[in-house]
Amino acid sequence: MDVRVLQIHPNDNVLVALQDLKVGESVTFGGRTYVLVEDVAAKHKFFTDDLPAGSAVMMYGVLVGRTLHDVRAGQWMNTANVAHAAEPYAYRPYRYRWEAPDVSRFKNRSFMGYHRNDGRVGTANYWLFIPTVFCENRNLDVIREAMHRELGYAVTDKYRAKTHMLRELYERGQNVASADLTVKESVVPVDRLFKQVDGIKFLNHQGGCGGIRQDAAILGKLLAAYADHPNVAGVTVLSLGCQNLQVRDFLDDLYALNPKFDKPLLIFEQQRSQSEEQLITDAIRQTFVGLIEADKCVRSPAPLSKLTLGVKCGGSDGFSGISANPAVGHCADLLVALGGTVLLAEFPELCGAEQNLIDRTIDAQAAHKFIRLMKGYSEAAERVGSGFHMNPSPGNIRDGLITDAIKSNGAAKKGGTSPVVDVLDYTERATKPGLNLVCTPGNDVEATTGKAASGATLILFTTGLGTPTGNPVCPVIKVATNSVLAERMADIIDIDCGPVIDGKRTIQQMGEEILEYCIRAASGEVVPKAVQLNQDDFIPWKRGVSL
Repeated sequence: MDVRVLQIHPNDNVLVALQDLKVGESVTFGGRTYVLVEDVAAKHKFFTDDLPAGSAVMMYGVLVGRTLHDVRAGQWMNTANVAHAAEPYAYRPYRYRWEAPDVSRFKNRSFMGYHRNDGRVGTANYWLFIPTVFCENRNLDVIREAMHRELGYAVTDKYRAKTHMLRELYERGQNVASADLTVKESVVPVDRLFKQVDGIKFLNHQGGCGGIRQDAAILGKLLAAYADHPNVAGVTVLSLGCQNLQVRDFLDDLYALNPKFDKPLLIFEQQRSQSEEQLITDAIRQTFVGLIEADKCVRSPAPLSKLTLGVKCGGSDGFSGISANPAVGHCADLLVALGGTVLLAEFPELCGAEQNLIDRTIDAQAAHKFIRLMKGYSEAAERVGSGFHMNPSPGNIRDGLITDAIKSNGAAKKGGTSPVVDVLDYTERATKPGLNLVCTPGNDVEATTGKAASGATLILFTTGLGTPTGNPVCPVIKVATNSVLAERMADIIDIDCGPVIDGKRTIQQMGEEILEYCIRAASGEVVPKAVQLNQDDFIPWKRGVSL
């Protein structure tokens, strides 16, 4: 068996190159020898058979495309010879049988979390600032600069130091183009005043007024979900006063979501304030008092069943579906077997994987909800001249994901193999342990924003190309598909799944290592890079077409 290539499923008629292959090279696999008729870069695929135009291209055991013209065995598969295609899907009665993985290694394990009065357990302890309208973003920026720097949460001081060095050199008439700007300083704050408060977070956004009233209504539910998140200890709300999203609407959404909401909630409305200075001063003073109380909350043991794990991919490559995503999927299966909750979202990146997910959905009503959401989303994209087939980005295509069905079937591997217990629309909270499907775009930040709203307390984010995405209230753990990326972008990557490609780790071994990291991150023993760097990305989805 040639270790330079991989067949993902026995029914596939393409092989994945695990390293660069050159024209004329011979590859032996499955008792057959293939001669490459053109170069095939690592992560890309080549055909195993001569196929006439219109033939089905199979990968992951399912239809992922059709040939645009005749192709030859050993020929590189690309956008010039294959177009996206996927099988239709429909509800079939539930008959799925799942064999749960061995979790004896994790039995009776716990993590050190923050216990909330409603029984949920956070993996972090944040204070959250929420603007009900974009008009308050500037005030939030002022408060962020003041509180982050003074209370020990700023991570940009080393860049201020570099800029200061450049200024001094320039003022002395010295060369700045090649100056050494090395600053020996950790990006992790070490002088926090409030040791038990992991961060002060700010949900700057562009909504709350203008647009259509439905946009404000969706935003209100999203902000309420963040205020009620188990990783949040208290909330400060800034309102202008005249915007579409009124404070009363936000409060209605909040108490509809959690009638017993009892966290500190501070509300300031600028048009009722005597001045901007008074508004900001009062917000800082009262928040400081709230932080004193939040700092009294300490970590204590919680069972792994209290974890809610979001799984996400971004900057994907041709290795995503064979290394990081399946490894994360095994981690997801382990957590489900332990009674935990897993959230799989990105509906445009489930195109071509629908039937498998429908067949795994326990509840018929939930299965039909998934079908309705998927078809409605797809039709909305097509009405504006787009479609799920246009989801792969130039970077995806360049690294081997040439159709949405290829990308989607690899992306779906993050959810593991367990039954689907529920299907959630955007901002709906997960209430059932097990694998939940959450309707979000594939867009990295819109998807992570939606997962956190549905209750994710950790997010595993796989990437083959590298992306700096994080989230304000949910720690995001970056998982590289390959070791080259993990080494080159070590400042943003937490876990390297390259050993799977190299044959040094099995998917199962890597999945167990990922879960071990999750337990440490949930306990505050290790801080993911996205958290260290304050990568607090937040983009509300307006329910328009976003792939």
